[in-house]
Amino acid sequence: MDTGEETTTEIRTVYAAVSGKPNPEPTKLLCFKVYKRRWFVLLVLCLLNCSNATIWLTFAPVADQSEQYLKVTLEDINWLSLVFMVVAIPLSFGTTWMLDTLGLRITLILGSWLNMLGALLRFLGTLPSDRYKLQFPAVMLGQTLGALAQPLIIFTPTKLAALWFPDSQRATANMIASMSNPLGILLANIISPVIAETSAQIPKLLLAYAVPACITCLLATVGIRSSKPPTPPSAGAESSGSEPFIQGLKLLLKNKPYLILLLCFGSGIAVFTCFSTLLDQILCVNGYTNDFAGLCGALFIVFGIVGAGGVGVYVDKTKKFTEVTKIGLSLSTLSCIAFSVVSLMPHQKVAVAAVCSLFGFFGFSIYPVAMELSVESSYPVGEATSAGLIFVSGQVQSVVYIVLLQALTKQLTESPLSTCGDAVLSWKVPMMVMAGLSSVFTCCFLIFFHTRYRRLEAEEQAAYETREDDATTTSYQVVGT
Repeated sequence: MDTGEETTTEIRTVYAAVSGKPNPEPTKLLCFKVYKRRWFVLLVLCLLNCSNATIWLTFAPVADQSEQYLKVTLEDINWLSLVFMVVAIPLSFGTTWMLDTLGLRITLILGSWLNMLGALLRFLGTLPSDRYKLQFPAVMLGQTLGALAQPLIIFTPTKLAALWFPDSQRATANMIASMSNPLGILLANIISPVIAETSAQIPKLLLAYAVPACITCLLATVGIRSSKPPTPPSAGAESSGSEPFIQGLKLLLKNKPYLILLLCFGSGIAVFTCFSTLLDQILCVNGYTNDFAGLCGALFIVFGIVGAGGVGVYVDKTKKFTEVTKIGLSLSTLSCIAFSVVSLMPHQKVAVAAVCSLFGFFGFSIYPVAMELSVESSYPVGEATSAGLIFVSGQVQSVVYIVLLQALTKQLTESPLSTCGDAVLSWKVPMMVMAGLSSVFTCCFLIFFHTRYRRLEAEEQAAYETREDDATTTSYQVVGT
């Protein structure tokens, strides 16, 4: 027996009990096992997710220094981050197909190589050279490679949790993998200003981000030996991705609870994206400095990671996916409403910081739970397809929301407290609209979303049928015990 495995307590199943398909070997029962190396696979995904997030937001905290070194405009520097959103949306369908068809290993290794090549190209492209003046195109190409890697990485947590972890650890594994992305965002906001105090230190900064990308690529290429363990950890993993990709999409389009989750939670993701993107511009109007805005952004992420940790463990024990998602979405909407009010008031640093912390705590905590809920409501559609489309919905709505909110701003002729620079915009109407949109979609979710937990039901049915078989025959044995 493999020394790196732990055997779960006598839970066995027949494939037909889970997938609803005829079992070609009706006498063959599988023992479910969990393997210690699942933690290594999870570690690699976390490192990769964190590295990709730092590459995404490398330049945002040091936009002025980057502008000077690369000799371009601030708008060009902004596109180094926006390219991730532009590339991710059209590639998302291909990524979900790859994860559910080609498997976890190929997807992660490809993502790690694209991430590493992008990081190296950015560094090599910014080295001083008198002969070549292609620094910005080289950096943009490196960012594009990183953007190509993002959907391959960010769609993976739900799939990994389903294939490698038992049902008692799935939500926790999903939470750990998902929260490594905002952790990377936080690290980028801390590391970039510390290293690149002047424009001459931009190559040093890019080298600092390239080294972890190379190490993670090596770990993924050498260490991940298979897409799934030899023996599945649960009945759900046994038939994971059992529906073909196109057939899975058709099933999702007919699944009313899933479509409600797709629209309403996608709106929640969009509100979070708007908050993260526009925070500095909103707060500076009433005299809050960039440093304070950075502190609020950090509190938003830190409290979100803490909340996600607690909620992930709770959901693994109770399986209350719907209840937790509804409560978390409601509280995050209340926090959004509070932010839309206090952000427009000067000299309220404590209140603004507290609301940002609560917004992150309630909002981030339900992200991995909602991803698990998308799988439960759409089973047996592949995990990457059901969770990936939620992310795509959030990205599309994010673009719409940001364009809408910016269009609703009004230039102010007087703003004595402003720290925004030349252009001072009023965010009163956009903030009310953002709070209103969040409230409408949350109410729709609370009222109309009801679903069965299809994956858990399949696993319970499999366990029940196995107990019946055990009562009538003694020919089955627990494998590997």
